[in-house]
Amino acid sequence: MLVLHYTGMRDTEAALDRLCDPGAQVSAHYVICPRGTLWQLVSEENRAWHAGAGEWAGLRDINSRSIGIELVNTGAQPFPEPQMRRLEELMRQVMDRHAIAPRDVIAHSDMAPERKEDPGPRLDWRRLARLGLAFWPEGMGEDRPLAPSLDAIGYPPAETSRRLQAFRFRFHPAGTGPESVVDRRRAAAVAAAFGPT
Repeated sequence: MLVLHYTGMRDTEAALDRLCDPGAQVSAHYVICPRGTLWQLVSEENRAWHAGAGEWAGLRDINSRSIGIELVNTGAQPFPEPQMRRLEELMRQVMDRHAIAPRDVIAHSDMAPERKEDPGPRLDWRRLARLGLAFWPEGMGEDRPLAPSLDAIGYPPAETSRRLQAFRFRFHPAGTGPESVVDRRRAAAVAAAFGPT
């Protein structure tokens, strides 16, 4: 898998200091700053401590089965064009090297909806999907109950509002308030496209 994150820190220096501090017990394979500069902190052959507790599609220990990319961003800013271009280039290379399918590119919040919000609603997943680097549903599905669709997509058990928020960050970033028909229909479209895992 490929897991996308934002650092949630004020700047690149602070992010690199934390990710390179053994005492912090957190790391990532790659970091990309807003200007597009790329750092590799952990070899792709080694396990990085970027994902933490969580699961996706019934799989646990995501750290052992994924590459983690951190985008330097507080979470309150758009992702600048140089950063996005470098991310796309890196994703293409990593996905080719490890035969990672677009459906196996996930947000940190997807696998840990009760404790994580990154990379948040400002990351343009539709843009990544147009380049074959992520998944975005074609059209809308039927108006079906939301929970079974989220289960089929791969979201782990979590409090309902947190799962909805994680789904919206990725597939319906304009969504607010209670569950809507758009949430249900879009989730049904994703679940139908993913099919059996």
